[in-house]
Amino acid sequence: MKAGFIGLGHLGKAIAGRLVEREHTLIVWNRSAGKTEGLKCSEVDSPRAVAEQADILFLCLFDSHAVRNVLTGEQGLLAANTTGKIIIDLTTNHFTDVVSFHTICKEAGAFYLESPVLGSVVPASQGNLTVLVSGDPSAYKKIKPVLEDIGKNIFFLEKPALATKMKLINNLTLGSFMATIAEAVSFAEHVGMDKKDVIEILSVGGGNSLVLNAKKTKLLEEDFSTHFSNALIYKDLHCLMDLAYSEKKPLFTGAMVKELYAKAFADGIGQEDFSSIYKIFKKK
Repeated sequence: MKAGFIGLGHLGKAIAGRLVEREHTLIVWNRSAGKTEGLKCSEVDSPRAVAEQADILFLCLFDSHAVRNVLTGEQGLLAANTTGKIIIDLTTNHFTDVVSFHTICKEAGAFYLESPVLGSVVPASQGNLTVLVSGDPSAYKKIKPVLEDIGKNIFFLEKPALATKMKLINNLTLGSFMATIAEAVSFAEHVGMDKKDVIEILSVGGGNSLVLNAKKTKLLEEDFSTHFSNALIYKDLHCLMDLAYSEKKPLFTGAMVKELYAKAFADGIGQEDFSSIYKIFKKK
């Protein structure tokens, strides 16, 4: 199947590579040049050109501002004739913006499926992501076989914004687990434990989790090359706190953990993998 793909960041490129592996033909656009190296695809010069050549259009961008620009810019997707096309937005959006994306795409005759994913580079490259989907049921049914090429678990939450809200809630646990694991490892080292022993014990004890299993090597080797950045988890937790504010609902751990990841910027590690929050605790 021919598909358009916009956004070749760390996660986007891994997903695009998986689609190619599953024998989909990709038409791609990325804001900055040089991101298609090693990826079998055809590169075009605008989102509009992507929409003109493909009926299924993937977006995997940093935030809602970037999505809005790609959709509505002068050479955006919706500048093309998008009647009947399906836009699959893998971006983690703000819960208010995503509702407007459903509306503007529908007005242009396109189907918009908000489809944020759980998981980062490694599961993406293996087709083991979890995909949360909200939008038109008929479009979802049509596109589900393609989603199954990138996702091991797929959940359809029809009402607009539900998939996005669930992604933000999931990232509350993701960020909290990572911060707790990082603090536990750092504190255990402080009291005289060997880091390798600490991680091995936590892996069969109270720290046993998908998060620790995924970040074990990074913590051991202190290789914090980016799979999922501090900047992204901070952005998601900020959106989560906006959601809590709109509901007049306190989120105690959410507020604390968001501020921990804010410190990553002050420490100059905003673009490193979010497991590098270990460095913040290690310095103390």
